[in-house]
Amino acid sequence: YISAFTNNNVNILRGYKNSLIICGVVTLVVTLLSSMMAFALTRYRFFGKSAVRTMVVAALMFPAFATIVPVYRLIASAGMFDTLQGVSIVLIAGNLAFATTVMMGFVAGLPYELEEAAFMEGGGPYRVFFQIILPMSRSTLATVAIFTFIWSYNDLFLQTVLLRSRKLLPVCAILREISSQYGTDFGLMAAAVTIVVAPVLLVYVAMQKNIIKGLTAGAVKG
Repeated sequence: YISAFTNNNVNILRGYKNSLIICGVVTLVVTLLSSMMAFALTRYRFFGKSAVRTMVVAALMFPAFATIVPVYRLIASAGMFDTLQGVSIVLIAGNLAFATTVMMGFVAGLPYELEEAAFMEGGGPYRVFFQIILPMSRSTLATVAIFTFIWSYNDLFLQTVLLRSRKLLPVCAILREISSQYGTDFGLMAAAVTIVVAPVLLVYVAMQKNIIKGLTAGAVKG
């Protein structure tokens, strides 16, 4: 464990920093955007609403492997290749469809009477969203945040393709570097795996009730 934290070629602490930056940004943006999209798609009528909902659900069928070539070219042309911002944007797009689908299932089951009362008292859409919808959706928001954080933390494919600089590698990519350079040092490998997996296990164990509650919320009415 001392070698895992002090080895210059490994640099677990820097990897943790990069992972927290990526996961923090992705989780915050996905949680906010998915809740706003769910509110709009379940509470408002507008042209193309059914097409948007269909595209959101259809996006779940396309894995990252199928879209990596156009995504790579888009990120490179935008000048965000080998940057944490580029990886974060791609992860946000990849997690948004699932998060929006989960949020739509919950928001659709919320009673309209609370929103109608707020509108009668002069509250606008922003007040309804931030003071009524979000507080009532805390369990589902927690579920979305947990899954988004875990998937972003465990992602290796996009990190490997879009990052080249060693100083920008998150912990999962660093673990791959260890396996290729120090494959015979099983003590260092085991320590690094434990260090990488421990935060995810702790988050899941601590928040497992919210995960189950959030996934089942809105599934049954009455």
